[in-house]
Amino acid sequence: MSSLIDRPFAKMNGLGNEILVVDLRGSSARASAADAQALARRGETHFDQLMAIHDPKTPGTAAFMRILNADGSEVSACGNGTRCVAWGLMEEAGAREVMLETAAGLLECTAGEAPGQVTVDMGAPKFGWADIPLAEEFADTRAIELQLGPIEAPLIHSPSVVNVGNPHAIFWVDDLDVVDLRRAGPLLENHPLFPERANISLAKVTSKSAITLKVWERGAGLTLACGTAACAAAVSAARTRRTGRDVVVTLPGGPLRIVWREGDDHILMTGPAEFEHDGRLTAEMFSAAA
Repeated sequence: MSSLIDRPFAKMNGLGNEILVVDLRGSSARASAADAQALARRGETHFDQLMAIHDPKTPGTAAFMRILNADGSEVSACGNGTRCVAWGLMEEAGAREVMLETAAGLLECTAGEAPGQVTVDMGAPKFGWADIPLAEEFADTRAIELQLGPIEAPLIHSPSVVNVGNPHAIFWVDDLDVVDLRRAGPLLENHPLFPERANISLAKVTSKSAITLKVWERGAGLTLACGTAACAAAVSAARTRRTGRDVVVTLPGGPLRIVWREGDDHILMTGPAEFEHDGRLTAEMFSAAA
């Protein structure tokens, strides 16, 4: 029987990226892969990412977050989910700032001027091949040797790769429909070059300050929005001189502003968080996980 029974949950979203926040503070309960898979299958709790909130581990933080994908796999970062958790905790505390902790480190979150808007300091990106990680060495991760389609005329090729708490590969395209990401995404996510799998994006630069993006998220599939993918595309575009360091990244669910800050190289992501409904988890919800 799941240890999550009778724990409160909130169904939220960030630009349509479905987020389930489960509050486990004050308990020893821990979400399992089977728990996540069962909840993801149900209409009232369906999610792309589950954010399990635990008591803080580090002084000065409000909570420790574990993040699980719909397939039950655990990841270290979720930008849209972080905004949702931050907004909920700031509303709860009547505060405009909150510090959260994940396996990837500390995340400073600040309320924006518009209701539901949150800015998250996502930290500095990692560009080294071993930090992403890749299965083999590449001296320059701005464009690595990887393609899909015929060798002489690949459909997509030479992605930029980066770790922003999780691994990302960004393919630069003129047409976001050049490949069917529902079919290509799983193949590329699980490519042997990515030992921890990878998030796969198709990115079209439309100006020096604008990118449109379509994302296949590892463990979740094709989603309306992915905050870390927006961060990955923004820093990779700036790194390859396609854009400046302050851009609007538009996903199917809407826009995020991404600023790759000078000096400390931290990424600031600003976007909305939206509450849908809340409730308590029941035994029936986990019947598929028994």
